[in-house]
Amino acid sequence: MTKNDIKISVVTVTFNSEKTIEDTIRSVLSQTYQPYEYIIADGGSDDRTLEILDGYAKEFDERGIKLSVKSESDNGIYDAMNKGVARAAGDIVGIINSDDWYEKDALETVAAAYAEKPFDLFYADVRMVLPDGRSFVKHSKNRRYATSRDWNHPTTFITKEIYNRYSYRTETIHDDYDLILRLKHDGVRITVKNKVIANFRMNGTSHKRSLSAALSSIKIKYSIYRQNGYSRFYIFECLIVEAGKLMIG
Repeated sequence: MTKNDIKISVVTVTFNSEKTIEDTIRSVLSQTYQPYEYIIADGGSDDRTLEILDGYAKEFDERGIKLSVKSESDNGIYDAMNKGVARAAGDIVGIINSDDWYEKDALETVAAAYAEKPFDLFYADVRMVLPDGRSFVKHSKNRRYATSRDWNHPTTFITKEIYNRYSYRTETIHDDYDLILRLKHDGVRITVKNKVIANFRMNGTSHKRSLSAALSSIKIKYSIYRQNGYSRFYIFECLIVEAGKLMIG
């Protein structure tokens, strides 16, 4: 399969996202490698989210990008992701949430990587944007030691073939990382690129800054490690990650 033959589906989960959704939409429209389709899994927004999306329908049509918007109640963000992925018809599926946005060459980077060496799972570097506007780059790695510090959700692309075999659990706020641990455990083909292809606003549920939120996250992530067969020593990894989040503020 050559680079130009690869169909990439992009999924965005939304719920009352009127303040940020346009940044996400524009980043999809401005890609140097055109997505095959853009899928919106909306949780029943009652603000201007759906109105904003409708305003871009003509532009998606003019560019030959399939726009699919479905608004219905769901059982949380990962249930919505599963619904969006299930509707995808591309070879590769990327999920960019409504707070975040892609760099212009994100999909081109993914397509080129797949054409060079087919993968099951791809991820890259991400720019982390703090509420006060400061930012830093979180780099990606693929090593035997499993840590969420090496992986970046907004840059993740997974083949539809793999998504047909795996889905997100709908149990915790870290079910995306649980999927990555399952994929790593099962030995899927992983490609990592040290290049920033997405931007992540650090203002979501997983980045609440309080001791009680940190303790809850430690408990959840440690449970996920144990469920996936990792050592009890990973409690220290969980402590390190949450301590780092508290220090960043």
